[in-house]
Amino acid sequence: MKKFVAAMLCLVMTASLLVGCGGGNADAPQGGDEATGLKIAIVSSPSGVDDGSFNENNYNGILAFIDANPGATVTPVREETGDVAAAVQAVADIVADYDAIVCCGFQFAGIATLAQENPDVSFILVDSNPSDADGAEVEVENIYAMTFKEQESGFAAGIAAALETKTGKVAVVNGIAYPSNVNYQYGFESGVAFANKYYGATAEVVELASYAGTDVTGANVGGNYVGNFSDEATGKVVGEALIGEGVDIIFVAAGASGNGVFTAAKEATDVFCIGCDVDQFDDGVNGDKNIILTSGLKIMDMNVEKQLQAINDGTFKGGNYLLGADTDSTGYVGTEGRHQMSAETLAKVEEAFAKVKSGEVVPAANFNGLTPDAFTGL
Repeated sequence: MKKFVAAMLCLVMTASLLVGCGGGNADAPQGGDEATGLKIAIVSSPSGVDDGSFNENNYNGILAFIDANPGATVTPVREETGDVAAAVQAVADIVADYDAIVCCGFQFAGIATLAQENPDVSFILVDSNPSDADGAEVEVENIYAMTFKEQESGFAAGIAAALETKTGKVAVVNGIAYPSNVNYQYGFESGVAFANKYYGATAEVVELASYAGTDVTGANVGGNYVGNFSDEATGKVVGEALIGEGVDIIFVAAGASGNGVFTAAKEATDVFCIGCDVDQFDDGVNGDKNIILTSGLKIMDMNVEKQLQAINDGTFKGGNYLLGADTDSTGYVGTEGRHQMSAETLAKVEEAFAKVKSGEVVPAANFNGLTPDAFTGL
């Protein structure tokens, strides 16, 4: 199955891809005055390392490493198109100049051959496993590839939405139906189903048939997909359409397209959004109010920092790693002042997520053999 999925990924990756939920090709390096430590590059999508979301979270992990290792430096490199071939070429153009390269996003899956040709460079690949020239998934000694169980964070978001909705209608908006985005969708739908079954909620997940997604195997996964990670205008259209259907809480996992959904919510009355990947509470400011209920988290910065330290210490080990709640790599925002859930809702989210962390509850995901319709909870 993995080889089949990887082959399909090779076919679809001709499409432009910006990362999941968030001048010139290179900015000035940040870090120590002398290049006495690790020389790091971070290669990202057109939204750059100050996108307030996916890329920036990875960048913050590098900055945390540099703070602990002042001789290290980092140079941000922004690939301007989001095209798969261009993304790999952007890495090839700089590979000789760095000790470690952090590649942010699904569009960098094709770096496997490049990494094998440059065994002295260590690569950290975020949100994808590497693939060879035929599109088959591979493991490479000098690539630490981290993917995440986004369905776990989506599950927490679904419970929060189902318990807090006043209209009884909730929704999730995604960018493109790549595995990480479908994981968020399926996890959210599983969370709503769980809250309905065990916590007395009566929420309905609203989907617009005209925005249904098709995953990398060609399967219709439903949902509400903008079709792009950088189309704020269409994001707003989708958001407005859902609000028009009575939806009052929207989980937004659509990169920069999600900013359009946020705008639609800000222009409406009593509509809330749930952020994605990082704490997006600051993005929800709307006058003296805030539209962010909570945020589903994917803890990339901690894991990037950890692998850079391993490179620095000589303990780095490549491989493909799926990270989740059991390593505190997925979660949600429950910090006081950074969410607007009731105390009762927060307690139930905490209770349910503890069951996810222990493995007692397994939310549906794109390729874990479960679907939201078949999700039964405990």
